Amino acid sequence: MVSRAVTQLYDDILRPSGLRVTQFSILATIARRGEANLRQLERALAIDQTTLTRSVNLLERDRMIERVPNPDGRVKAMRLTGKGKRLLDMARPLWAQAQDRVLRELGPPAWADAQRRLARLLHVAVVKRRLHRERSRKLSGRRS
Repeated sequence: MVSRAVTQLYDDILRPSGLRVTQFSILATIARRGEANLRQLERALAIDQTTLTRSVNLLERDRMIERVPNPDGRVKAMRLTGKGKRLLDMARPLWAQAQDRVLRELGPPAWADAQRRLARLLHVAVVKRRLHRERSRKLSGRRS
């Protein structure tokens, strides 16, 4: 419930840009890396594959990102288009407003504590999910 409320706060503030917070995060991550494939985005953002794929498809449809060939030929990376760069530049100050609002409401000590606790929770959730996937792969390999 808390994550939905925080997401809604960011979505509301980002609304003038036309981006949702998930889309903003994807664009910002691709911009920071230059290029990124789905696996890299999934790891960097800790977004489930279904949500990530849906968001990436929308960003591609709206011509904010484009697929680029990768040397191995199998995994296609994505990069921002000119439109995606312009939209991200427009959205960054809005995102900063949302951050400032949260920081103002919580205060610096509570914000630092929340970040530390959320980072720990994220680590636990991501590690647990990866371990579950690895176990599932091993079990399915034994059945073959």
